[in-house]
Amino acid sequence: MPGGSPAITAAVFRAVRTGNAFEETVERLLEGVKLGVYAPGDRLPPERELTRRLGISRITLREALRELAAAGYVETKRGRFGGTFVIRPPDPMVHDELTAAARNMGSQLDDALTFRRVVECGAAEMAARASLTMQQRESLAECLAAVHACAAGGYRQADTRLHLAIADAAGSPLLTASVVESRVRLVDLLNAIPMLGTNLEHANVQHASIVRAILAGDPERARQAMEEHVAGTAALLRGFLGES
Repeated sequence: MPGGSPAITAAVFRAVRTGNAFEETVERLLEGVKLGVYAPGDRLPPERELTRRLGISRITLREALRELAAAGYVETKRGRFGGTFVIRPPDPMVHDELTAAARNMGSQLDDALTFRRVVECGAAEMAARASLTMQQRESLAECLAAVHACAAGGYRQADTRLHLAIADAAGSPLLTASVVESRVRLVDLLNAIPMLGTNLEHANVQHASIVRAILAGDPERARQAMEEHVAGTAALLRGFLGES
């Protein structure tokens, strides 16, 4: 379902805080697309809901949507079945852009990777401890199947949807918001990592191990499997950046 759970939607479309409401609104909307919470063909929430969640005026929202439409990311349709629909996500950064972005982050990159490790491993553990509903179990299974089945072009977004479903299964909106925040900090870097067949196969084996442990109610195994997975992704990112 576009947007996922209420906790995921709330975390993605959190209130605009800075002085430049227009720029931050564009950023918020793009984050939802980059993360794959809203995929091509999905309809964004209605304007009334977005203005309420973001804490902005309808004028600011419409200006931001026009900017995204001009860039070819969304389109607005009128009529009974109208709304704003996602056309495509932004293109991943090329290698030079990626290394420049990582360099600009400096020590914040290490901090972001540490933050991700803590919150995602905690989310996997708590999801395995939770009393999952049938809907949550089906959501995890569907997200896992989607990652395995999707083409390389949509893999990173499908991967993120699985990780957010794991966080949501933990049953803590604060934890879900933290996982969304950790993904937002790294999304451009992660989306720019090349699609290497061997690495994707290994990642999918790890994904399956994580989900199996959660569904089996094995918190220690779920945490360990997620630990191995995020450590591997961090190593792959550093390798692509040419770091030791």
